[in-house]
Amino acid sequence: SEEDMYRDEEEIEREKILLCETNSSEYKLSVSPEMDIMEYCRKEWRGNTPAAKRMRKGYEAVAQKFASIRRIRGDNYCAFRATLFQALSQATQLPRWLQSEDFTMLPENLLSKYDWIKQWQLRQKPGKRMGEISDEIKEYLILLRKKWKNISEIKGPLEKQEACDKLFKNEEEEYSLYEALKFLMLNTAIELYNADKRGRRVPVFSWLLFARDTSSNPCQLMHNHLNHIGHSGGLEQVEMFLLAYALQYTIQVYRLYKYSTDEFITLYPNDPEEDWPVVTLITEDDRHYNIPVRMCQETML
Repeated sequence: SEEDMYRDEEEIEREKILLCETNSSEYKLSVSPEMDIMEYCRKEWRGNTPAAKRMRKGYEAVAQKFASIRRIRGDNYCAFRATLFQALSQATQLPRWLQSEDFTMLPENLLSKYDWIKQWQLRQKPGKRMGEISDEIKEYLILLRKKWKNISEIKGPLEKQEACDKLFKNEEEEYSLYEALKFLMLNTAIELYNADKRGRRVPVFSWLLFARDTSSNPCQLMHNHLNHIGHSGGLEQVEMFLLAYALQYTIQVYRLYKYSTDEFITLYPNDPEEDWPVVTLITEDDRHYNIPVRMCQETML
């Protein structure tokens, strides 16, 4: 298949083994139960190829900081799923941008300025006109604020984790939250694009975002990238920066195939604001993301 062009034989074989070993109901879980990180590594990377050895070294380095891993469901939303799950798991307050009064008016306000947003595509509702779906996006934004507020107010870590697990087992709500995130990314892209046109300082990734032939402006970004996230593609590297800016979170990623290079631990953005919270993800290939959990006691101290 076209997908297999980008995967080596060992990776395809591992996925087949994983599918056989995991019962179908668990495999459908958005966020699987936690597992010892080195046990997971040994199960996934048994071979003696250079790639397998590098992955084991990478997992060993992650295990110095985190005890366990939770596998994230591998569809084209996995970067959203991993980032949002981690953000909600450690949320203790509602972010400032979620508190603003005009937050839920974003779809209406943007549509009044940019007619091309009418071509926004909702998950499983392609072709629906923006005038008809602006209320739906508003509902998604309200849902995001409500869930974030409710979970951030839970004091006990166990109860907070249970609330997150419950949310990510509700497929309808979960995918609604991803639609909200995509729309926030569009809003952030428009703000950065306009700031650059006015001669204001913008982060370097913004230049890279709009230097692509497929996204030279926010309209193209929407048509060629954002509309496809979750349908036929996931987030590209430069879009991880955009997600981080939209959420005002630093996304720290252990990129295992980059072990022993300067890019092994990558920050999105690489010059984060000091007051932005940090979430940590793991990737083996920059396409699929899992999450490390249970920070080791030494690290916490």
